[in-house]
Amino acid sequence: MSGAALVVEVLVAFFLALFLLHRYGDFRKQQRMVLFATLLAWFLCFLIVFTLPLDVSTSVYNQCNINSEKEVTTATEYSVHSPNTSASPTKRAPNVCIKPWSYIPDGILPVFWRVVYWTSQCLTWLLLPFMQSYARSGGFSISGKIKTALIENAIYYGTYLLIFCSLLIYVAVSPKLNLSWSQLQVIGITAANTWGLFLLVLLLGYGLVEIPRSYWNASCHGYLLAKTYFKAAKLMSEKTDAEENLEDVMEDVRHASEAIKYNHPLRKCIDTVLRKCPTEYQEKMGRNMDDYEDFDENRNPCPCKKNLVKLHKQAIYAVQRHNRTQVQWQMLLDEAFHLEDVAKNETSGTRHFVHSFPSSEPVGWVSSYVYTPTIEWYWECLLRRWFYRVLAILLSLFSVVVVWSECTFFSTQPVLSLFAVFIQLAEKDYNYLYIEMACFVTIFFLCYCVYSTVFRIRVFNYYYLAPHHQTDAYSLQFSGMLFCRLTPPLCLNFLGLIHMDSTISHQQRQQTAYTSIMGSMKVLSFIANGFYIYYPMLVLLLCIATYYSLGTRCLNILGFQQFIGENHMTSDLVDEGRELIRRERRKRQRTDDGENRRRDWREQYRERREKYMGRNRNAYSELKESHDSAVNSSTFAPSSGRDISDHAELLQDVEPLDFNGEDTPDSEDRRFTGGRYLSTSLSRGRIFDDV
Repeated sequence: MSGAALVVEVLVAFFLALFLLHRYGDFRKQQRMVLFATLLAWFLCFLIVFTLPLDVSTSVYNQCNINSEKEVTTATEYSVHSPNTSASPTKRAPNVCIKPWSYIPDGILPVFWRVVYWTSQCLTWLLLPFMQSYARSGGFSISGKIKTALIENAIYYGTYLLIFCSLLIYVAVSPKLNLSWSQLQVIGITAANTWGLFLLVLLLGYGLVEIPRSYWNASCHGYLLAKTYFKAAKLMSEKTDAEENLEDVMEDVRHASEAIKYNHPLRKCIDTVLRKCPTEYQEKMGRNMDDYEDFDENRNPCPCKKNLVKLHKQAIYAVQRHNRTQVQWQMLLDEAFHLEDVAKNETSGTRHFVHSFPSSEPVGWVSSYVYTPTIEWYWECLLRRWFYRVLAILLSLFSVVVVWSECTFFSTQPVLSLFAVFIQLAEKDYNYLYIEMACFVTIFFLCYCVYSTVFRIRVFNYYYLAPHHQTDAYSLQFSGMLFCRLTPPLCLNFLGLIHMDSTISHQQRQQTAYTSIMGSMKVLSFIANGFYIYYPMLVLLLCIATYYSLGTRCLNILGFQQFIGENHMTSDLVDEGRELIRRERRKRQRTDDGENRRRDWREQYRERREKYMGRNRNAYSELKESHDSAVNSSTFAPSSGRDISDHAELLQDVEPLDFNGEDTPDSEDRRFTGGRYLSTSLSRGRIFDDV
């Protein structure tokens, strides 16, 4: 059963990563190595999260066995040294430890954690940064892209090397420590976890407040509609900017294509750039090309290869941004139309949800029998808001528990962390299922707060995870890097919350296999006893700042328009977005009306044509019948005896014809009856002969 549990978690983690990659990436257009590296990074992070509760329950079971052995040893020593004992010491029966249903045998988890952890660290610190620069490079050859990636990552790798060397010098000059290979590993792990914990607290403080608030705001229909109008105004500005940028880049590509003729050495490079351009621009440039003109070095100055590399990079970025804004605009229009339909249907007395623009796709069995228009009305207009409000309240309570535990998890006597209290109560009864479920729910909520923030944040146009297959390769790989750097410190922080990390709890107990892989943080005491304990308390200040939207207000002051309730600029953008949505609704309505008129006209034309063809067919059949009757009357009219005798004489004089052109032995058996050629021979012996 233990192996089955681990296999199921591996499959769940893999398909979850595959689903997210399919939602944000594009399997058909993006490079296979980019997709594989991102999938592997996400899969390893999800695998750590799903497997850690099994490690906790296995550690609790091992601790139970250790306690039982100690009780047996203590009872034996007491019976030996007691004056009232007999010659042979008596042993008390140990407590029976029930093996958990998901128990993983010894030796499997340490190897598993080593493979998963070090693979993820190699991805996030070595491979993914290099592949980021490689995918974003505008080079025309593999060697050129590799050279660009190495140059861009030189400063990046140098910074991390400097941090590692600083920690190494600190350990080397410390008189109490002797360097060894295991201690060097701990230094590297500590440096990576310190960087990850620094970013983790920032993202966690934002997510603990913003996620419950987003669900609460989702229950307010007016707020959602106003925010959608605000997004429409901003997205239209971005869409216009992307179109203008694409036009400028395509103009530069056209000039370069006209300057570089077919016999120029750099013509292959410009052809590569042209293949990245949209189809309509390729056709325009193809019509304007004069390939019959030879290249002349003294006539037109041609761009150098360095400029073409830069132009190639700009073309890739401009096309990607243009396609993304076009898809996002259509998705936002559908969302706005749906919210407006909800507002109209709320006042409907029929309790039947009506869409302004019905879907053109055929209705499936789910819409026909399960999610009917009546059920859709109850969900959209009545139940959804209450469901989101209840969910927001539950998530808010969970956030309060997390903040309290983050600020008090260092206290072991008394135990103030609520998560540690819950786990210790379940540990007394060895309720492994409850332990695993409590661990999974807790770590899942922490991961949801952190990972959802990673999916929401946007760093201008360099990092942006856009759904509907519109995320570029750079953003996909950057998200994989963040996941691999945030997950290990998040798991260590979770183990500290439940007092399963001896570095935090200072308790002599069985450690998890994951903690044993991380090593003893006591090598760097100022980090283990200072930063890891007191820095997570900063999450309280970040939650307060997020609750009052201090970051949003600062961005708004700096000129980045944000949705703020009582703000003049926000109101103007909401009004602008409302007009844009109204205009797009009229445009789509005219398009649908035109399609309906054309469809009705085609149906009417088809009916008239069928009616006209049926009428002509009847007239033709009547005419044919009259003609056939006239022919039959003239053909089968009674003839004279002389005509009959003449016909008989002519038929008797005719020799039988051989259709094969050869004399056959069956020709003698052939006879004539009534002027027709008949054959009395047997049928053909081979059924595949020609007829």
